[in-house]
Amino acid sequence: MATTPMVAHLVGAGEKTKTRETLHQGSIIVAILCVLAMYILHNCEPILTMMDVEPHLAALTVDYLAAISWGFPALLLYQLLRSYIEGFGKTQPAMKIALLGLACNIPLNYMLIYGKFGLPQLGGVGCGWATAIVMWIMFFASIIYLLCSPTFKSLSPLKNWQLPELNAFKQYIALGLPIGIALLIEVSMFSVIALLLADLGEVMIASHQITISFTGLVFMLPLSISLALTIRIGHRLGKLDIQGAKQTALLGLLITLTLALFSSTLMAWFAREIAELYTPDLRIISIATTLIIIAAIFQFSDAIQITCAGALRGYKDTQIPLILVFIAYWIVGLPTGYILGKTDFITAPMGPKGFWIGLLIGLTIGAILLLSRLLWKTKQHHNAATIT
Repeated sequence: MATTPMVAHLVGAGEKTKTRETLHQGSIIVAILCVLAMYILHNCEPILTMMDVEPHLAALTVDYLAAISWGFPALLLYQLLRSYIEGFGKTQPAMKIALLGLACNIPLNYMLIYGKFGLPQLGGVGCGWATAIVMWIMFFASIIYLLCSPTFKSLSPLKNWQLPELNAFKQYIALGLPIGIALLIEVSMFSVIALLLADLGEVMIASHQITISFTGLVFMLPLSISLALTIRIGHRLGKLDIQGAKQTALLGLLITLTLALFSSTLMAWFAREIAELYTPDLRIISIATTLIIIAAIFQFSDAIQITCAGALRGYKDTQIPLILVFIAYWIVGLPTGYILGKTDFITAPMGPKGFWIGLLIGLTIGAILLLSRLLWKTKQHHNAATIT
């Protein structure tokens, strides 16, 4: 993801030919991450055993992750090419490729889960194989776009591959590693909660997963604005348009808060109906309804924190936001959720509800910290431009 702001700054400065070097250096990162990702996905059984996951769920999980791992090289290469393309402000290709992936994913899942058209019946593991195949389809689609697009034909980004260069590699790591860890901190918080709920049974897990699934869908709205801000602010700063970068950041916040008002209202009003879309089980619906209402409340905090994070990436500011996110989510949010959800330290154990209240607190603190950092960063750039 460091590719996007790096390329955006170069494009804004009118140095498009240098973007090829960024793409080539990013491929080294991809190679390293492919090895690590596949090793982890093929050796996750001890973690599941440690978390006391029910044996039949653990067995399915191990087989699923092994299957999906074979798509990870394609996934990481696609993400690199996508970030490179989006650095030019070209976001429609990624949307079209994603729609292509979705169109392929539906029939592939059907065929591999249920064993249609002569294929083996793999059940849930078939989802992993279908996803792996789709990852390769999306990767090859992005290659075709780069080779055929007028914007990139003259740049020939896939030709004259360059060897690794130490300073460029260090720059990539300095910018990209904090982005990756910050995302890991946020995403893993939700995943760890699912693991901590594992010993409470399938009803609790299902209720949590329903809420995660729907809120993840809604999260795409502010996330899209966040990604756009990284690109637009990068272009502005590449042109040394400090005031334009500030206005872009503030406009992005206004848009995401408006979207949050809309999504929060709908989630709170139709919480039960949303839960009923996923299951007919009344026990799961009852718990999931409560969780969705809590999730509706933190739509504003979630919108602010992801928007500010995207804007700060446009400023190439990733290290301090990483610290702020860690404090908000892992020092405050997750421990608070655990105390409320599984202990009687403050009140009787609340189960998933306690964890989601912890999420609400963590996201709110994260939003406040990241917004403060963004305001400070825009002021710092303004003062530097004024002195210059």
